Amino acid sequence: MPVKPRPSRAHRYTPIALFTSAALLAAAGCGGATDKPAADSQTLALSVLGAPNSFDVTQLADGQQAYVWNSVYDTLLYTDNKGQIQPNAAESWSYSEDGRTLTFKLRKGMKFSNGHPVTAAEVRATLDHVRTTPGPQQSQLAAIASIDTPDEVTVVLRLHAPNAALLVSLTMGAGVIADPATMKDPSAALNPVGSGPYTLDKAATVNGSTYVLNKRDDYWNADAYPFDTVKVKVMPDRIATVNALQAGELNAGTVEPTQVDQLKSAGFDVTLVPATSLGALVLTDREGTILKPLADVRVRQAINMAFDRQKIVTQFLRGAGRPTEQIVNPKSPSYDPALDTTYPFDPAGAKRLLAEAGYPDGFSVTMPSLYFTKPFEPTIGQALKDIGINVTWEPVPAQNNNIALTSGKYAMYFTADGLGAVARDAERYFSPQGSRNPFHTTNPEVTSLLQEASATQDPARLNETFKKISAYGTKNAWYAPVFFAGTSWVTKKGIVYLGDGSSTLVTIRAFGVSD
Repeated sequence: MPVKPRPSRAHRYTPIALFTSAALLAAAGCGGATDKPAADSQTLALSVLGAPNSFDVTQLADGQQAYVWNSVYDTLLYTDNKGQIQPNAAESWSYSEDGRTLTFKLRKGMKFSNGHPVTAAEVRATLDHVRTTPGPQQSQLAAIASIDTPDEVTVVLRLHAPNAALLVSLTMGAGVIADPATMKDPSAALNPVGSGPYTLDKAATVNGSTYVLNKRDDYWNADAYPFDTVKVKVMPDRIATVNALQAGELNAGTVEPTQVDQLKSAGFDVTLVPATSLGALVLTDREGTILKPLADVRVRQAINMAFDRQKIVTQFLRGAGRPTEQIVNPKSPSYDPALDTTYPFDPAGAKRLLAEAGYPDGFSVTMPSLYFTKPFEPTIGQALKDIGINVTWEPVPAQNNNIALTSGKYAMYFTADGLGAVARDAERYFSPQGSRNPFHTTNPEVTSLLQEASATQDPARLNETFKKISAYGTKNAWYAPVFFAGTSWVTKKGIVYLGDGSSTLVTIRAFGVSD
């Protein structure tokens, strides 16, 4: 059956398994419409676990929310389904030899949905607004020192220093383009004006519940989007998603592994993306600032030896995932299979390492209890207790989750992150300002490798450098990765999910139609 892609351009106990996978996917992301999609496949109706927090460009969150805002706003670049960065609103880009100047050439003739033209001035205004306003995307643009616009189609970013993650960020929320005439108005949070392929149908949209997007016929790349209408329904309950699929209210959605056979027998297609999020114990206090034992690499390595990773995948993810000892997406060229044999499951060996480090009786630690980690806490806690580490779980309100993980209050914590592009994940875990490095740990070897990655424009050399960074993190136990969780996409006949996990970008362009 020929597929028409868009033209160029996370068990033994079912209730726990259901909650676990849904919570992991939600964490990785983060007057009504008629319910039934058109039978001719010109409507894409899919479910997501959480609603967009805002359409304000300074408050856009990457993750599942992007199915909505990424359809309204164009980004300078985009990542295709194979994980390769491609032109988008910017038809080309180039770096200076020293990597400190990044120049974009914009497409001519682009317009916002209100008819206003898209020029370099609008791009500059949006980038300046995002990088100077506190929000989820501000840190992604911290490398920018200034922005010049020598003409209507040229945008020049002057950087403080070379930054390997910047291009990736500009394919996501940090790279959107909004109309400066409306983007600072309070109404923009619910009524966005963008230059993307769709507009938000305000009359048919119920904020927090259902978002209806109508295709723009005047969009410069309209042929890349086969759906005239996109309906995004917020459904945190996976059972409700299954019911909606079977009732014809949806034609695409993610479901639990335990629900796959039921939908297959009902005639739906299922695409398993084996790795979309990472479950890991992050050992943040690597210098022993508040928990002295973690300063010893033997202690951190012992923690890595405490987990029966395969058993956890089997019981909690029902096989829809895989064990891991590294943070790199297995689809990335920087993924090294050899790293996944670094730490055997060996509680006795872990105890010996703790004794060698001076902790024969173990020690105690307090870790945050988050809404998406609760199903794993008994297993994680018991595994650590078996080697002599006693965990006290401290409840954290959902609205404080991010603060808890980035404040430096906790020496270690378990979390689930959506897999990102390797450059962004390296920055997140290893940069002194990274969100998974709240104690701002630095190391000469890591610093040198990060600088090398930012300075090179050779893809092969870049992948090898990131591979070295990942190896350092695993062997020196800056973290204890446990599993990759996968996602099962269910689609009605005629709708095709085109992603395989190579791309971490959440976009309607991951869906196509088939004859």
